[in-house]
Amino acid sequence: MRLCLYCGSNAGTNPAFADQARRLGTSLAHRGIGMVYGGGSVGLMGIAADAALAAGGEVIGVITEQLMGAEVGHRGLTELEVVPTMHDRKARLCDLADGFVVLPGGFGTVDEFAEMLTWNQLGIVAKPVVLLDVDGFWEPLLAWMDRAVDLGFVRPAHRVLAQRAHTVDDAIALATSPVPVTPHKWLDRDAAPPAR
Repeated sequence: MRLCLYCGSNAGTNPAFADQARRLGTSLAHRGIGMVYGGGSVGLMGIAADAALAAGGEVIGVITEQLMGAEVGHRGLTELEVVPTMHDRKARLCDLADGFVVLPGGFGTVDEFAEMLTWNQLGIVAKPVVLLDVDGFWEPLLAWMDRAVDLGFVRPAHRVLAQRAHTVDDAIALATSPVPVTPHKWLDRDAAPPAR
């Protein structure tokens, strides 16, 4: 069992972010769950990886040639794969992981998280995606999702794919459980009224 961690390449301004990254890395190692992530030595990524390694855990990083060249790659991992592009990186992280935990982060974190939600929605994968909501960081994004449901852009049945946890233990429990069962995105397209 391996979980992929999506999170910031910066540590953020709230000390709780680093604390939860550290707890997550340590908890994964103590449970014998491997950690897969973007391979960086910096920010929340590096903090989580270092904590997992210090606790004796397996940590596999996947990083692009560009980022490796910028010397942000973590050279003390169990394994570090260097791939040509960000597309290759995201696909490889998905291949290696059984589920995903999302800590606070920026554009890249949201990009990775949204792609996995979409892949689940389309039936490309069936792997749980869990937002670890540290100090309400993800609250605005979750509110946007609810609004997208209210306005008809996301089905209520698919909204459940974005799971939320408030603690590391809950995040791991959700990410190691079966993904919520949802209908295919286009299941009822024939029942919809014709477009005008």
